Amino acid sequence: MIDNYEHYITKNIKAFYKRRLFSPIVYIIILAVLWFTFSLGDILSPVKIDNSVSFETAYKDSDRYVRTDLSNLYFTGYTSKAGNDIKGYYYYCMRDGRCSIVLLAPSTCEEGLPTIEKLSVVGKIVKGKDTYTKFITGLSADLNWDETGLANTVSNYYLNEPEYHLKTTILMFTFYFGTLGYAVISLIFYTLCIFFPIFAPVCQNLVVFGNPHKMLAEAEEELATLPQLATEDMFITEHYFIMTSPYGNAIVPIKEILWIYKYSTLHKFLWYHFSISYTLHISANKHIYIHCPKNTKSDIDGIIDYLAEANHNILVGFNEENRLKVQTIQGKPLHVERLLARKKGSKKQN
Repeated sequence: MIDNYEHYITKNIKAFYKRRLFSPIVYIIILAVLWFTFSLGDILSPVKIDNSVSFETAYKDSDRYVRTDLSNLYFTGYTSKAGNDIKGYYYYCMRDGRCSIVLLAPSTCEEGLPTIEKLSVVGKIVKGKDTYTKFITGLSADLNWDETGLANTVSNYYLNEPEYHLKTTILMFTFYFGTLGYAVISLIFYTLCIFFPIFAPVCQNLVVFGNPHKMLAEAEEELATLPQLATEDMFITEHYFIMTSPYGNAIVPIKEILWIYKYSTLHKFLWYHFSISYTLHISANKHIYIHCPKNTKSDIDGIIDYLAEANHNILVGFNEENRLKVQTIQGKPLHVERLLARKKGSKKQN
């Protein structure tokens, strides 16, 4: 049992958010690694290249996703298929003094126009593999060229427009930047709560009962001077119930508590039952709900008995009658209560 509870609530709030820093930091690092490993910046903003830059040169310069202007494209008569669906149409044009191959999406080339005079296209530069090799083999046979000779004339790197999936790209970056934003906001919020614990939800929830600063200070003083009852992570002082656990923190005035009950959870692995834990549930005025998980039956029973004795209006035990009584007592939703409480506080200050 801890003997010194000086600033104990504040210390636990700080410790709680310090532990939570790990997840957003690791996630931001993972996103940064993905950004540089897969050149996500190029996907988001394709590099603009002109006709003087060959696809092979751009590829070797690590420019995978590019935007370029093409002119005088001619359909080769070959397509790239995915199953029975045509994925793209192979065209050729002259670029940097060499014959270059471009695989165009069906919508871009209107499903195989014989020639295209000018075209601005975004795509991925790809090094030719099996499908491309088959295309070169077929093209060389059509032209009565030696395959090696054609390979020396035609670059092994080509521009693949269908590989730049616009819808997929939009969805991917929406998820990427959405989750990145959430991680950054979480990181900022957790850091704020570490340096200024009063901004933590556990303290801000007290606004519906009064001044959070004064109530936190009062709870700290009562816990430090004379706690009425103390378990491993639950405490009762003269006026407050306090929880400081790895799963969260809570402060609620005893006079505001409406209903308390415990709930048991059986922990098992396959067919083996190895433990039972108990969760204390507390409902208070202004839609404040507190859950104290993974406690022992004796600790929770002691807390329930003490709270019921301290406030005879508290309903004890889970049953439908108590649930309906609490539902009748509860007023406006919590976010409305908070808003009204803050408005009243600002009027008093004025």
